Amino acid sequence: MSNQGILPVKISLTEGDFYTLWAPKWKEHGAEWQAFLGDGEGLCCFRSPADLLTFLESDTEHDLKDHPKWGAFSARKEDRVVPDEKGYFDIIGAPGFLADRPSHANVSALDRVFSITRSLGEVTGAQAVAVFFATHSVLNNVKRGSDHYIGEHGMSEWSGVGRAVLANWQKIVDALDPQVRMIDVDEATSKRNEARIDEAVTAAEAARKAAEERRAKEAEEVDPYDASAWGQAGIDPIKITIDGRTVYTLRTFVEGSPVFLGRFGEIFTFNNKKSLVRWMMSNDEHDMATLATWPDLVAKANAGELEVTVHDDNVYSYRGLAEDIAKGPAAVDTEQMSRGYELFADAADWAADDSLNSFLLANPRMQDYISYMLGATETSGYVPSAPYTDHVNGWTALEEMLTKRFSKI
Repeated sequence: MSNQGILPVKISLTEGDFYTLWAPKWKEHGAEWQAFLGDGEGLCCFRSPADLLTFLESDTEHDLKDHPKWGAFSARKEDRVVPDEKGYFDIIGAPGFLADRPSHANVSALDRVFSITRSLGEVTGAQAVAVFFATHSVLNNVKRGSDHYIGEHGMSEWSGVGRAVLANWQKIVDALDPQVRMIDVDEATSKRNEARIDEAVTAAEAARKAAEERRAKEAEEVDPYDASAWGQAGIDPIKITIDGRTVYTLRTFVEGSPVFLGRFGEIFTFNNKKSLVRWMMSNDEHDMATLATWPDLVAKANAGELEVTVHDDNVYSYRGLAEDIAKGPAAVDTEQMSRGYELFADAADWAADDSLNSFLLANPRMQDYISYMLGATETSGYVPSAPYTDHVNGWTALEEMLTKRFSKI
């Protein structure tokens, strides 16, 4: 409860519920303090949050004006006087928490009641409260939470707390009841303040829901792949389905240029994910070995903690593309073709050869066809027309150009 500033609280004693402000223990100039809303005559208690707000806005002198966080508290909106769920302290009902098992809810509620009861006793000088807590050490463990009461002796100690409370709690209540001093305020002003508080509470709830929705949306937009070993290393597994088989390899980008797992223009490919990981653990003669994050992946592989995860953006399928090209432009999945051509270009760029450019220069109608299919604006008015055999042959040649770069691993 320490360092929480000033809290609005609702407290239940014999005469019912009342509202006030509580400043749990704080340190100032080397000394420890605690306080409730009060004046020279004692505690200031109110029948409703609206009455409490009316009193505070009347600028009547009270003890909490000297609190180091009073300025921040008084600058908050009207709902600053409304306790939250944990701001309700059922002192008179404390024995009820002990009538059941030491669940998290029961132990937490009892701990909060004990905390504010101690504070009320110390601030008001209620001797019975001080004596009760000083003479029953079993009460001190309640602050440890419900986990303390798990185990062989947990229920026995919880019962010990119950016996202490049942035998003495009425004395505590009797000592605190006289400290409740209800302050009367102007009813008309309180009524207006009630409406202001309701508006502030509604606005705060709307803001809370909006924030939750925003956080939920942001959480949905966060790609879990980014938190994976691959995402953190900036090196991506890629999956390629081509020529009736599926292979795996790795690719990254260094200063915008692609780098594949391979060497001298040969892309090292693997028939399954596990063989890729096993190979990583014992081979370092490849273009990725000098990357700063490569050792991190190898270390995880050696520790058995590296699982190959392929992001959707790194899946390339050439299945059925040639057959669709033969049927005409309307049958072709241009997204699939675009991704496939992207991989052709990346592989050629990494290998630092002119094979792709040379092929397209030698086959200008194939270059026009790809430009047309991928939406390029500079196609010189070209429109594909049947038969499409040359286009099929050209695309098949590009696929073969890629697969010739694959290793035989």
